[in-house]
Amino acid sequence: MQSHLDLYDLSTGQSRTLLTHPGLIEAPNWAPGGPLSGNLLVNGEGRLYRVPLDAPRLIELPTGLTRLNNDHGFSPDGSRIAFSTHHHGQGAEIYTAAVTDKGLGAPIKRSPQAPSWFHGWSGDRIAYVAARGSRVIDVYTAPAEDGPETRLTGGEGRSDGPDFSADGRHIYYNCDRDGHAQIWVMQADGQGQRRLFADESVNWFPHPSPDGRHLVYLAYPPGTEGHPAMQPVALVLCDPQGNNRRRILEFTGGQGTINTPSWAPDGSAFAYMRYT
Repeated sequence: MQSHLDLYDLSTGQSRTLLTHPGLIEAPNWAPGGPLSGNLLVNGEGRLYRVPLDAPRLIELPTGLTRLNNDHGFSPDGSRIAFSTHHHGQGAEIYTAAVTDKGLGAPIKRSPQAPSWFHGWSGDRIAYVAARGSRVIDVYTAPAEDGPETRLTGGEGRSDGPDFSADGRHIYYNCDRDGHAQIWVMQADGQGQRRLFADESVNWFPHPSPDGRHLVYLAYPPGTEGHPAMQPVALVLCDPQGNNRRRILEFTGGQGTINTPSWAPDGSAFAYMRYT
C-alpha cells in the first residue's frame, strides 16, 4: 500500500503529488500560520507528523501520547493543534497542544468524556462528534480552553464531520437521518438544521473554504456503510449552498482522505490523501 499526499489547485483544476509514502498516512491539515506555517499536518502509525511544503518529508511531532487517529487540526491562528487519541484505551479523547518553534507543548485533555473525535476549530470553540449515553454519535461544541460541552444534534441518525464556515456562524456536517449520509448545515448554536441537497451518493466530511466561496466533500458510491477506507470515491466541489456541484477528482480513498479541514489559508487549494 502507498499513500499519496496530493494538492489540488482551484485555479488550474489540476493536482500534484507532494509526497508518496510506503505505508498509511492520513488526514492532511494545512497550517494557517504560526510556527508551522508552510507545513501540512498528517498522522500515521499512531503519531503526528509535519510535512514541509518546500521540502516534503515526514518529520515527527512528538506528543508524549500514543494511538493518535486521523481527527486533528489547527487553531485559526496556527498557534495550537487539537487531536484525538486512544491513548488511555477508553475510546478517543481530545487534546490540545501549543505549537512552538521547537515542536509541541504538553498536551492538555479537553474532552470531558470518551469517545470524542475532533473535527473543527473556529474562534475559541472546537467542534467534534461524540457518543454519550445512548451511544448515538452527535455533533458537539465546547470552548477550546475549558468549559462545558454543548450538544447540537439530538440523535436524528448518525451525525459526523462537523466543520465551521469561514465566519464561524455555521457548521457543516454529514448526517444519515433521511436514510444515508448527506451534507447538512446548521447555525453554530445548533438552530436551523437543514440538508443542502439530496442525491444517491453517500456523502461525508464537508469542508468550507477559508474565503467562503467553496465547499468540498467526499462522495462514496450508493449503498456504502459508514466511511470505509480503500474505496472508489470522488471529491465534489460546490458553493456553500450546495449548488453547482461537480466531481473534480476520482480515486481510491475514503477514510483518511479529508477527515478534517485541509484548505490552504487563502482558499486557493486543498490537500487530500489517495491510496494505491
